[in-house]
Amino acid sequence: MPNIPTQPGDDDAADVARVLAGDSGAFGGIVQRWQGRLVNLAWRFCRDRMMAEDMAQDAFVKAFRALHTFRGDSAFSTWLTAIAMNTYRSCLRDRPPYTVDVDAARTAAREPDAFDGLHDRERAELLRRAVVTLPVKYREPIVLYYFQEMDLAQTARILDIPEGTLKARLHRGRELLRRRSSGRFGGLAVKSSEA
Repeated sequence: MPNIPTQPGDDDAADVARVLAGDSGAFGGIVQRWQGRLVNLAWRFCRDRMMAEDMAQDAFVKAFRALHTFRGDSAFSTWLTAIAMNTYRSCLRDRPPYTVDVDAARTAAREPDAFDGLHDRERAELLRRAVVTLPVKYREPIVLYYFQEMDLAQTARILDIPEGTLKARLHRGRELLRRRSSGRFGGLAVKSSEA
């Protein structure tokens, strides 16, 4: 059994250690802390609440079964998110790709109106929908880095790619979004940590 280092306030590590010691009920604390984030992450990939909940549940089951492999070399959040990402990829392989009408998005983005707040929310939703249509190798970095607000190092670890490759994929993903939308969504800005 791995020796998981625990520090005061590290509820995840404490619960992992309890589960590995035989208290399977301690996994409930992990689920409680992480359920919202994993469902949100899944939803960003599939845009269907029920499917996102099912995918997150599958990720928790896989994490529980693989908990003995967690060594504590990286943050528990990185380990769990990597399991979730792999689970979501598997779930979505058999699903038809999500499509968005880019012409409708361009039209909506061009129309000025008195409802700027509503317009901004519509543009943001169109952007999120366009991100879902990106090839996986660009979509995953954008979702983790921009929508889940992870830093470069953590995103690169989860995707198991070098930071330089991550930066290139973020750039290429933004370029694809710009080209598809003719720059009308407002887009994703480069974070200072990317520069």
